[in-house]
Amino acid sequence: MSVVFEKPPLSQRLLPLLRGFDGTLLLAIALLCSLGLLAMYSTGHDHGTRFADHARNMLLAACLMFIVAQVPPQRLMHLAVPLYSVGVALLVAVAVAGITKKGAQRWINVGIVIQPSELMKIAMPLMLAWWFQKREGRRGAFNFMAAFALLGLAAGLIVRQPDLGTALLVLAAGLSVIFFAGLPWPLVLPPLLAAAIGIALLIVYQQPLCADGVDWHFLHEYQRQRVCTLLDPMRDPLNKGFHTLQGMIAIGSGGFYGKGFMQGTQTHLEFIPERTTDFIFAAFSEEFGLVGNLVLIACFVMLILRALAIATNAHTVFARLLAASIAMIFFTYAFVNMGMVSGILPVVGVPLPFISYGGTAMVTLGLALGMLFSIAREQHSARRNGTTAGSYADYGGLTAAQHAYRRLRVNSFSNG
Repeated sequence: MSVVFEKPPLSQRLLPLLRGFDGTLLLAIALLCSLGLLAMYSTGHDHGTRFADHARNMLLAACLMFIVAQVPPQRLMHLAVPLYSVGVALLVAVAVAGITKKGAQRWINVGIVIQPSELMKIAMPLMLAWWFQKREGRRGAFNFMAAFALLGLAAGLIVRQPDLGTALLVLAAGLSVIFFAGLPWPLVLPPLLAAAIGIALLIVYQQPLCADGVDWHFLHEYQRQRVCTLLDPMRDPLNKGFHTLQGMIAIGSGGFYGKGFMQGTQTHLEFIPERTTDFIFAAFSEEFGLVGNLVLIACFVMLILRALAIATNAHTVFARLLAASIAMIFFTYAFVNMGMVSGILPVVGVPLPFISYGGTAMVTLGLALGMLFSIAREQHSARRNGTTAGSYADYGGLTAAQHAYRRLRVNSFSNG
């Protein structure tokens, strides 16, 4: 007697791989990718193969996102320590024997030339989320001091290269994990107050601090010039202030509805520097105006809020902190890029997610989204099976918003 096993159809085999992908998050990503392709075609259709390469980078990021989404969060947690250790070792190697380009020592040859600081954008939140997961139920000062040490080591090595933009993103990812892990407000407010006072003093004493020959010992000269140019772009309008001024002109000239697709004069007469990379938001604003900007910002808000919702509903401390930090990574990317192009922040090398050209940044974002979908798929699987992972104290008497916020800040540490 023989038994015949029928091979299931392809759709039935693929269904488990596709099940659990968050629809709202997918919609936000699809909208941002569409706007990115639209903007890149306008700014880069006459710029070699930029448009085709941008589409290829998106496809590569989507493949990585899909692959990483199949990995359960528990498996991702096991990668935290190895990734962080390799990242720090490579950063030390860059400091010792790195490749220098344009005055920055950021790359190293390991058979291929890589930039290890990009790895830390993913490794840092993974490592800190793992750290607090292992210490669930313990909120002593040592845990936060150790977390700051882990963050400071990586960020310090990146700042030394120097690479202020990447250091800012790594710090944002790490600090968001530490904050949502339950960092007490008495430790949060003093640095914020000190920063506010420092900015106020910088504005008041702008003239003497930005005079030629003044040395800011804690910043490189080019970084000092960027801060001073932010305060007064007209101090050197044809050189150091050119990027900022042209970006502001392009944004302002777009008006309410914009000049129209491929009709931006500032863009196509090449007044906007780096129009396909860091300053693509200026080109987008010129052609699509305030209405287009509001649509773009709404898409980012949808993505970030959905990521925070996934973090709120996560079943473990690790998953919650990782998802929340990914949300903050996207917020930092968008806020810093739009802020520097608009003239409210210093110019740093931070691209606009999905919109700016750049293979490395796109791959990094794809990996981050894959981890976010992995957490969302775990939640979907738990709902289907009627189970949850982890245990939390009863927050009776709180509103839904208060309950979500307390879960996100991991106040369950103090409840055991």
